[in-house]
This record gives sequence, C-alpha cells and structure tokens, in this order.
Amino acid sequence: MAPEYGATMGFFPVDAETLAYLRFTGRTPERVALVEAYTKLQGIFRTDQTPDPIFTDTLALDLATVEPTLAGPKRPQDRVPLRQSKAAFATAMEGVAQKHVAVKSNGDSFELGNGSVVIAAITSCTNTSNPSLMLGAGLLAKKAVERGLHSKPWVKTSLAPGSKVVTDYLQAAGLTPFLNELNFNLVGYGCTTCIGNSGPLPESVGAAIKENGLVAVAVLSGNRNFEGRIHPLVRANYLASPPLVVAYALAGRMDFDMASESLGNDQNGQPVFLRDIWPTPQEVENTVRSAVTTAMYNKEYAEVFQGDERWRSLPVPEGDRYAWEEKSTYIKRPPFFDGMPKEPLPLADIHGARVLAVLGHSVTTDHISPAGSIQPDGPAGKYLVANGVKPVDFNSYGARRGNHEVMMRGTFANIRLRNLLAPGTEGGWTLHQPSGEKMSIFEAAMRYQQECVPLVILAGNEYGAGSSRDWAAKGTLLLGVKAVIAESYERIHRSNLVGMGVLPLQFLAGQTPESLGLTGHETYSVEGVSTLAPHAQLRVRVRDDSGTEKAFDALARVDTPEEVAYYRHGGILPYVLRQML
Repeated sequence: MAPEYGATMGFFPVDAETLAYLRFTGRTPERVALVEAYTKLQGIFRTDQTPDPIFTDTLALDLATVEPTLAGPKRPQDRVPLRQSKAAFATAMEGVAQKHVAVKSNGDSFELGNGSVVIAAITSCTNTSNPSLMLGAGLLAKKAVERGLHSKPWVKTSLAPGSKVVTDYLQAAGLTPFLNELNFNLVGYGCTTCIGNSGPLPESVGAAIKENGLVAVAVLSGNRNFEGRIHPLVRANYLASPPLVVAYALAGRMDFDMASESLGNDQNGQPVFLRDIWPTPQEVENTVRSAVTTAMYNKEYAEVFQGDERWRSLPVPEGDRYAWEEKSTYIKRPPFFDGMPKEPLPLADIHGARVLAVLGHSVTTDHISPAGSIQPDGPAGKYLVANGVKPVDFNSYGARRGNHEVMMRGTFANIRLRNLLAPGTEGGWTLHQPSGEKMSIFEAAMRYQQECVPLVILAGNEYGAGSSRDWAAKGTLLLGVKAVIAESYERIHRSNLVGMGVLPLQFLAGQTPESLGLTGHETYSVEGVSTLAPHAQLRVRVRDDSGTEKAFDALARVDTPEEVAYYRHGGILPYVLRQML
C-alpha cells in the first residue's frame, strides 16, 4: 500500500517479534535464520540496545489520542472519527433534500433514504488477513446474534478474506455460524467490493436508488473508496475496520450515532448499544491465541499453488512464447510496439492540439482509469457486447486490464468524472472541437485521431492521486493525448505519464486554467519540446476560434535525465526494448 501514501516502498523495523511471526505462520527455520542474519548484517534489526536511526524528519504519535475512525465519503485520506460520523455525513449532505422511499425486497418491506447503508463488506487483502480484526468482527457478530440483533434487510453483506487461513480460524473459534446468521457469508478470497466487484444490488433496491437519486452508502474494510469505484449506484463510501462493518450492517444507515443510538432491542425489549457488544481487547487476544495455529498456515500454504480440479484441468499451450488468441476479450496483443523504428525519432514540438477534457482538483487514477464495473451503455460495454460478451459476464475493468481495447475505452469513463468542457454532464463525456458535438471521450479521441489532431488534458491540483494504476497512463497515451497540463501531480502518476511518452506540464506558481482564462475550446501548441531538459520551462501558445492568441510558460515535469531518455524513446517500453535489441 506504499503508493497510497505517496511512497515507493515502506521500511519497517525487524525485531524478535518479526521472527516469531515468521515461525508462527509456517516459514521454514532456514528462512527465519536467513532473515535474522541478513537484517542484523544490514544493521536494520532492532533491539532495546539499538541506537535510533538518523532521519531527515520525524513524526510523533500519542497513542492515547488514537480512536475508532472511518474514512470517507470518497477519499481514503478523509478521516472521520466515529464519534463525529453522523455529523460529518450531515455536513457532506448539505444541500441534498432528504427522501424516504418505500421498498419491498425478498418479502421484506422497508424505507430507503439518503444515508442508507446498502453494502457492508468485509473485504480487501489488508484488513482481512489480520486475525485480531477478523476474530474481532466474529466476536461482535456472536454477541449481536446472542442479543437478538439482525443485519438490516436492505444491506448487501459479504465476507471475502485475504487468506484461506481466515476461514480456518473463524471456524475453529466457532464464529462462522454467527457471521452467517448476519449474512456475512463467505463469497471468495481477495479482491471483491474494494475493487468494484460487489455485484448487483437487489433489483428493487437499485431501482429505488436510481429513480429517486438517493445517496446510498457502502461501508467496507478495504483501503480505497474513490468515486465510482465501489458500485455505480453508491455515491458515498466509507472505509472501516471489519468489526465496524458488522456494526453498520446492524445500524443500516450512516446518519447514526454509534455512541448514543441503539442498534436494536434484545429479546427482553432492552436497547442494545455498540458498547454492549464490542469485544474487549482481552477477549480478542484470548480468541486469537486459542483459534489461530501454525498448522493452519502450513496446511493452506502447502497447497496454495495446486488449485482445484477446474484449474488443474485447464489446457496449457506448449512453447516458450505466448499464443495470442484473436477472439479473447481478456488478453490481446497490445499495440505499444507497433510501427516502432529501431532508433527513436527526434523530439518535436506539439502543434494544433485540442483539449479532450478540462478537469478539476483531486482527479484520481480511478477517475482516469476506473477499476470497477463496466457499464453496458458505455464504449467498453458496447465493445464487449459486439464481441459476444453478455453484460452479466462483463466482469470489471480490473479483470480485463490485459485487453487494451477495453481499457482505452474505459479511460476517462468513470461515471463520476466531471469534464468542465461538457458542463452539466457526469461520466466520460466531452465536446468535439470545433464542431461542438457532444460524444463520449473515447469517440471524440478516435475522431481526433482520424483528423490527425493531437490532444491535451487540462487539470487542477493533485492530478493522478490515489492508486498507482499503470492504465491511467497507458490509456491516456492510446487515446492520443500528447501532454497533460496540471497545477500539480501525484508523483507516481507523473512518472507513469513520462514512462508512457506523455508529457506532464505544470502551471507555474499562482497560475491556473481559470487565471489564464483557458476554456478548453482553444488549440494548443507546446514549444521547446525538441530541446527538452529536466525541469525546462516550455512555451504554451493558445489560440481560440476567433484567432486571438495568448501564451504562458509551463514547467516540464520530466525531472531527471533518465526520464528525458524515456520520453525521447516514446516511453519506457520502447526504451527497454531498444536496449535489448
């Protein structure tokens, strides 16, 4: 998860407890000895006698200030203390009229409104491999069931651990029946709701949300909640610990005060509060010690590469080279090397470019290249239907990232993207210039390619924040975008743009598209590319349709000589291939 907080990788001190963990989880004695010897020789093994490393900067955290917390409704860095969650949601909903809609589903009748939790998912590869958190969720479920509580009927619940060992220790602790009783049934292992694989909502629930414009909520134990990622009908998404996911399934709504409001009444008619069923640290620790064993790890990981009978029965092509299947809608031969000359062409300035999109602040890689569900009426969905794939079998963008035809059609296709070039729209829409015709971003890009018109993107601060997704840069390239001009960049996406041969330009301090009077209806030329150097200031000339011209300087965010070499070769892929040749 290091890219989520802006790092390439994270270092954690190795100590005796680390070695104990390795032994407990089934690593061989030889592997543990190697880790110990290596880290001690490197000087990174920590003991009470180890001197503190010298850091350029440090942060201090008072553990007494740590409290239960959520993150949302649309960014993982937007921290919401649990005690303030109801008020924070009300603030997020300012200006949105409250509605209540009567719904019937599976024999139940209930009301949905803004703030109704319709997805509660224990999911992702991080939280769900933590025994304390998973057993904590199971203990909370046990206490809830014993007090007569139930998940609300409009909440779609699911359990997707990050490891099969989790299933073993939940079963050993006797907690699986209680999770099942609250409908947290096992649906699989690994990425599900966190990457948009939540599946459809019940038809009547989905229809009520869509027809009434409700702001429905998902609560998940994942690590990403960017707009449009979790489910197309769920506009507010909160990250939470697995026990809190269970709690919100019981509550059924986000405008709920976990401290003062009851989750329901027990068999005696007495109110039950979260504090009444929340497991104590000692209960969790005792359960971990009694239910989690080394034998579980040895068993599951000894068989991890075997797969089931369906996996073992798959035909395996022979030969050392991959056999491309022309009809495959999952994996296609990518075009990145098509027509590549043996030597790179000289760098050239950009002339007569049109703007494909004008975007605001905090546009994430999920906005640029969504990972979640594929909409049937979008360019990617239409492509799959034309190739014989039924909507029920669309899967997700994340699953089809081996097919560039799908991924380029999904670029800038996030259902929550707001392109200021097409005001009043949401999703992957733009205006083709100079015709002014409204069309999908993909259709416009293909039309510009036919017209031999290069493209640029205008954006605000933190362009490319979020997941470090390579397709956000690959798709941008395949649409014909030659340059992005933004107020600032997330560092990994900036690097990825350079690595795909797309020029990242940055407005100078104090300048913005608004301050420069840029509308996106102009043509753009970038001068100085032919003599590109790290951090060079390039001249951008802008001409509107009346012939009026303005110019400004922009900083080339090609930060190192090595990145200049990547860009000169058209990206890191041609660069590496030419080195091999």
